[in-house]
Amino acid sequence: MPASRTRHLCSVAAALVLTVTAPAAVATAATGPDAAALREVMFVGNNWDGTADVIKSGGDFAKIGRIDVVPDKDERMAEINADPIRWIAFMTVRNSVGEGHDQFVDDMYSTPDGTSVVVSRPSFADVVSINLTTGAVNWRFPVSGFRSDHMAVSPDGTRVAVSASTSNTVHVLDITTGKQLGSYSTGDKPHENIFTKDGKYIWTMSIGDVNTALDATWLDWTKGDRRITVVDATTFQQVKVIDMRQRLDAIGLTGYSDAVRPAVFSPDESKLYFQVSFFNGFFEYDIATDRITRTKTLPKNPATSDDRTTFVNDSRHHGLSMSPDGGKLCVAGTMDDYATVVDRATLQEGPLVTASKPYWATVSGDGKSCVVSESGTDQVTAIDFATGRKVVSVPVGDHPQRVRLGHVAADWTSPAS
Repeated sequence: MPASRTRHLCSVAAALVLTVTAPAAVATAATGPDAAALREVMFVGNNWDGTADVIKSGGDFAKIGRIDVVPDKDERMAEINADPIRWIAFMTVRNSVGEGHDQFVDDMYSTPDGTSVVVSRPSFADVVSINLTTGAVNWRFPVSGFRSDHMAVSPDGTRVAVSASTSNTVHVLDITTGKQLGSYSTGDKPHENIFTKDGKYIWTMSIGDVNTALDATWLDWTKGDRRITVVDATTFQQVKVIDMRQRLDAIGLTGYSDAVRPAVFSPDESKLYFQVSFFNGFFEYDIATDRITRTKTLPKNPATSDDRTTFVNDSRHHGLSMSPDGGKLCVAGTMDDYATVVDRATLQEGPLVTASKPYWATVSGDGKSCVVSESGTDQVTAIDFATGRKVVSVPVGDHPQRVRLGHVAADWTSPAS
């Protein structure tokens, strides 16, 4: 499609106001007659060692058990080693986005009945369902291209959307069977996905090329096509495109990246808060007026270099969540080694809670705490929304990233090795 026509369609579509989701960190719905027999937990994906720790969803966040999310590792590696193209792709993931490590778990969600957990595995370019009782693979879906990434689960817990980052595609799967229900094209390197709370739309943020060293402002054009793609979750047809480059330029922020990273919507469904590459802070975007309304710059850590090439995957700050009442935002200051709670009305930050390369922020089951993954020290840390102060830290596996609420059986224990 010609660029001029694309821009025209984007401008027309921008007038369309869609109903958007509540805070992104929402537990998969527990449904059916056995819902009372389920226990709410948090799944912590340990990306570099291929495990997911299961911890309490509140209180002391104590560890309950652990899941091996690569039980088929030998089989997958045999396939990769037998295919030169796949081997090159596997090694590219290891030596670029993986920082010299394999990426075995990016994202995960439990099924509504609490019997399985569905996991995206970047290095294996797939999504698998792991039986929480036996530890075996229920089903496997190879994504298009060579790497899987962030996922999102529908409000009813029946569908899961996964980004296939090297093919610029999002696949939507039946969470129980792994059957593809549909797919759609995005900008370059789809990353975060969010279902609207009515389940009718999916928002996908494309972040472009974050693994190159071409990080100078004047080289921003090399980073690719970065945009938000909104699609109908039934037909998978595009209904809206938002290019934050235009919105940033409109308020004079021409030197800021338009690569939207983690994002969260307000409970009244009127605002989107989002982080972008290289920036120590976040933006507020008004959906009805289609413009950025506020900018929040957060403190820099004096020990953190301003050399953009030193930022892991271009993400100076990566992790954003909101308290259930919409009053507080929680920010993971990844390269600045802190997390902080920000008042949404005033945008005043609270205490800077020391954290080692925090990579994600979500909300506890009781809504009282923000939980950040500290990938630098292999732990998750809970921060009280009310006070902005640390509650507790809990050790987990190697390089925790995504943390998601979910469910297991009330009497669940780790599968036998």
